[in-house]
Amino acid sequence: MVAIIDYDAGNIRSVEKAVALLGYEAVVTRERETILSADHIILPGVGAFGDAMDKLGKYGLVHVIHEAVESRIPFLGICLGLQLLFESSEEAPGVEGLSLLPGRILRIPEKPDLKIPHIGWNSLQFPNQGRLFQGIAEGAYVYFVHSYYLEAGEPEIVKAATEYGTLIHASVERDNLFACQFHPEKSSEVGLKILQNFLEI
Repeated sequence: MVAIIDYDAGNIRSVEKAVALLGYEAVVTRERETILSADHIILPGVGAFGDAMDKLGKYGLVHVIHEAVESRIPFLGICLGLQLLFESSEEAPGVEGLSLLPGRILRIPEKPDLKIPHIGWNSLQFPNQGRLFQGIAEGAYVYFVHSYYLEAGEPEIVKAATEYGTLIHASVERDNLFACQFHPEKSSEVGLKILQNFLEI
């Protein structure tokens, strides 16, 4: 069973549909027991960092997420779900993230002819070997929707990167913790393969 954490963030249903398409049971939940009994956990999300941390706190999910990660359940953050795993974000000064991984979330720098938010397809480079990208060719395209990006505190956890006005750490992995700034559930066959790789861990 795959638990998809429900904290009123956008994009939950498309993740649920993608998981079901791959043949797995998906349960959208904020119940501690359901989350901790799952085989895999996904933290999706589209929205604002500060509001999301507030909702996670309101629903008692901050401690549950820490419990789940410490229990070694494979855990995947997507888009805002990636950003929340880190320490802080320029989008919400003074708001502490989940601090499960070292790094900070920065606004994509303004440049002429660069549209923000970044919406569209970008190719991935793989600076380090990652389990999510087994069987995926370097240069494969995935779909992004974001105005803020990750600057990871440890280079070795970065498994995929892309360029959009600056170097963007697009995917990270450490132990049972995985995250993607892009949307695998909206990234066609490449994205489904990434999700499948996660669900087979």
